[in-house]
Amino acid sequence: MSVLEMKVPSPGESITEVEIATWLVKDGDYVEKDQPIAEVDSDKATLELPAEQSGVITLKAEEGDVVQVGQVVCLIDVDAPKPAGGSAPAAEAPKQEEAPKAAEPAKQEAPKPAAPVAAPQTYATGAPSPAAKKILDEKGVEAGQVSGSGRDGRITKTDAELAAVPALGGTPSTATGARTTTTTKLSVLRRKIASRLVSVKNETAMLTTFNEVDMSEIFRLRKIYKEEFAQKHGVGLGFMSFFTKAVTRALQMYPDVNASIDGDFKINYDFCDISIAVSGPKGLMVPVLRNAENMSFSGVEANIKDLATKVRDGKITVDEMTGGTFTITNGGTFGSMMSTPIINPPQSAILGMHNIIQRPVAVDGQVVIRPMMYVAMSYDHRIIDGKESVGFLVAVKEGIDNPVEILMGGDERKGLGL
Repeated sequence: MSVLEMKVPSPGESITEVEIATWLVKDGDYVEKDQPIAEVDSDKATLELPAEQSGVITLKAEEGDVVQVGQVVCLIDVDAPKPAGGSAPAAEAPKQEEAPKAAEPAKQEAPKPAAPVAAPQTYATGAPSPAAKKILDEKGVEAGQVSGSGRDGRITKTDAELAAVPALGGTPSTATGARTTTTTKLSVLRRKIASRLVSVKNETAMLTTFNEVDMSEIFRLRKIYKEEFAQKHGVGLGFMSFFTKAVTRALQMYPDVNASIDGDFKINYDFCDISIAVSGPKGLMVPVLRNAENMSFSGVEANIKDLATKVRDGKITVDEMTGGTFTITNGGTFGSMMSTPIINPPQSAILGMHNIIQRPVAVDGQVVIRPMMYVAMSYDHRIIDGKESVGFLVAVKEGIDNPVEILMGGDERKGLGL
């Protein structure tokens, strides 16, 4: 019998372990070569694990297990014949001669109960332990309202800690409806995100500055050219291309915003790799637009569409999310009016977009209704001063308020590649 040991491949540089998120096959199944057999979570992405050969699979790790890169997670019997219907034969039933053995204990004489041994009764049935009583008193919960899980029904410290606190104006007995809780282990990706976000709050001098942009001109351009743009370039004319172009222009004007800290050194980048936050099944991902400063409007839209599709289909690679010198996130798609986005390390700044609301604004001494959006820029004050952060956000505002002159060189058709 020839058995192939399948080991965890390296998803990318610096990744040493992954978590088995989901087995897509069962133990004993027949799998085809290159068939996805599992989804594994790294600290950067969720990836599929394909079968290296065809055969009957034996799983060597459970869902939720954290395994090292290079560790054996399953075996494939490549000599096993493919069964009719494509699945592995069912496990053999227990031999009949073994069945009577299982019933033998029933024939044996039941042991006589041991004589009761006198033991001191520490707690009365349903009474709390001293530690539990202290917790219940602090919570204001009566012992009679708590079910004890200890010996003879006594209330343990854990029971007291889990006891619900009475609602104001009532007692637990007045609560109605289901009161269940569900505990789920965080994926390695979510745990890594949590760790990174906490480190940002603890290790950076993060501040946020705000402004607002008038989306009127972008609305006008999209209304006039949306169909023609889609017919020529095969992608829609969305908001993200305008914001990406405005951001890359502002980054070139304020290079310290396009920088990062490495110990006692500041690293400035002469290129703009823009991370675009995309919501996927496994959480928020940030694929990167490489050299976005050189992209046309259609190039930005096509690349964002491609990367977003990969994120939602679970096909994004680690390389496509590695790097990035600045991040754009759009909470407005979920209805957010204003927020303070958190920096994506090791970057030093992030731009947050929000929802668009028709609001009255003063224009040339007159009150008019305009589609307005609040924008927020969070930045690391260790290398970006207030003057630069405000200047950067004003430069973004200029590009959004007046895209034809600022972003298209005064020719809207040529600027859109029409």
